[in-house]
Amino acid sequence: MSLTSTGDKLVYLHPQSHTSIRIAMTRLPAAQRREQLLDTAVKLFSEKGYAGATTAELARAAGVTEPIIYRHFRSKKELFIAVIDRTSDLTLSTWERQLRSARDPAHRLRRLIGANPLVSDRGRGIYRVIVQAMMEIEDPEILAALQRHVARLHAFVTEEVVHAQEQGQVSKAFSPEITAWTLMHLGLGYGIFAPLGMPSHAVDSRGTRVRDVVAALMLGDRARQVQDEMLKRRQQGE
Repeated sequence: MSLTSTGDKLVYLHPQSHTSIRIAMTRLPAAQRREQLLDTAVKLFSEKGYAGATTAELARAAGVTEPIIYRHFRSKKELFIAVIDRTSDLTLSTWERQLRSARDPAHRLRRLIGANPLVSDRGRGIYRVIVQAMMEIEDPEILAALQRHVARLHAFVTEEVVHAQEQGQVSKAFSPEITAWTLMHLGLGYGIFAPLGMPSHAVDSRGTRVRDVVAALMLGDRARQVQDEMLKRRQQGE
């Protein structure tokens, strides 16, 4: 049995009887169809990777024909890059929503430390695509998309650190940029280890979690005093 398309109908052709079955294909507004294709692509790419997934499989999973895909994306690569770009949008909007009710910049940072998209229910799937994309960095366009994704997240975290430093809640011993990179490196490591399900991962026998240690080192009063003293000695030595 083969599949073809006529307008808004999927037509299944039986190879022996030469009969056809016409099944109405739901017409969606362009923006909604694009989002549906992206949602379907996330699942497919996370399971099979960029190289292993095909537009034919995507069409079947989305309940459309391949020409519909190419109305929205010129190629599989363009679709893959669109998934990466949308992951940035979803991550930043999620962070904004989670931080909105925080009482001050320090509280926002504490929440941000715990808001790891790699291990959230929705983020787990979309960030698996990011991990898959890291296997394709020989392609300059995919590499550029990943760099763009990381740069947007780094800019967001850096701005949060800047606000906390301006309020005196985080020491200025280290620049906002390197502090943001540190948080992102730690978050990536946690996101890689967490799915392994290792016993007592990221928590000790007293219940202290990695993010508690990070928060204490960054936002604890004693840690801030030590870092401020280090900054003062550095400035006096210049």
